[in-house]
Amino acid sequence: MDIQTGQVVRPFSAMESLEKQLSCPICLDMFTKPVVILPCQHNLCRGCANDLYESRNPYHYSGGTFRCPTCRFEVMLDRHGVYGLQRNLLVENIIDIYKQQQENKGVGDSEDPPLKDKDAKEPKCTEHEDERINIYCISCQTPTCSMCKVFGQHKDCEVSPLHAIYQSQKNELRSAVELLAAGNSCVQATVAQMDDTCKVIQENGELQRRRLGESFDLLYAILEERKGELLEKIDQEEQSKVATLRKLAEQYRQQLQLSNQLQEKLAQSVQSCGAAEFLLTAKQLQEEAQRAAAGTGLQPPEPGYDSMEHLTVDTQEAVALLACLDFSQGGEGEKRE
Repeated sequence: MDIQTGQVVRPFSAMESLEKQLSCPICLDMFTKPVVILPCQHNLCRGCANDLYESRNPYHYSGGTFRCPTCRFEVMLDRHGVYGLQRNLLVENIIDIYKQQQENKGVGDSEDPPLKDKDAKEPKCTEHEDERINIYCISCQTPTCSMCKVFGQHKDCEVSPLHAIYQSQKNELRSAVELLAAGNSCVQATVAQMDDTCKVIQENGELQRRRLGESFDLLYAILEERKGELLEKIDQEEQSKVATLRKLAEQYRQQLQLSNQLQEKLAQSVQSCGAAEFLLTAKQLQEEAQRAAAGTGLQPPEPGYDSMEHLTVDTQEAVALLACLDFSQGGEGEKRE
């Protein structure tokens, strides 16, 4: 009985005392393998120790100090951190023996602390059914147990703590995922840039189509204007030649009319006049006939006067030039912008 409280104190059994000695001062449960031992000889679950270390080292610096939660003794850690601490295989073996005895006795009292969920879920070794897989064989590249390392097929192999390899490969996989994500981001940026470039190309194509249309419209306007000027020259020469010929034809008609009148007059004089009267006017009439004959000296148009071939336009050179019309080199179109 406790004198101060008056309550009956039940003495601890040997198993309860052993269980208390096998409890982690951080999680207050039974040690979870792997168990590490500090230079001050206190033991900790490596997982609990790592969680405590990372909580006080948020930037994950390599190395540093770790303070024992039991005696406050400071331990200098190397670049491996908590994973560089030595494992206590003796404590691990005692824990396995204790759990085996508890299972064999069928102890199910509520006073006994339950196993941790991660202990129950950890796979066991195929060679040693009572041993959980807790180390990683670097030589064989496979997980295994401590017994395989001590007595089994991996005794001559290089091993490492399972959690260390787990963290290492997890970090490598995370780095690969981050690298893949960065590559995907780069690809997405490239695709977006290509889409933007396609839009720019389409806009530039529309701009050049508009410029080409304006250039050809200008050519059409120049050709139409020049065509009108040349047609006007043809019309002027046509009208000039027609007017000249009509004027000359009118002169010929007038000359013909005078010649006909004189001819009638001469015929009447020959037929109706007597000899004396005829002789009096014959000389005058003869002179008028000579002047009328001399007055017919009108010059007809020269041969080929009706030709308009000299107004033909030679378009072969222009056709050849237009046929070779192409885009200018050196981006002159962009310079005009």
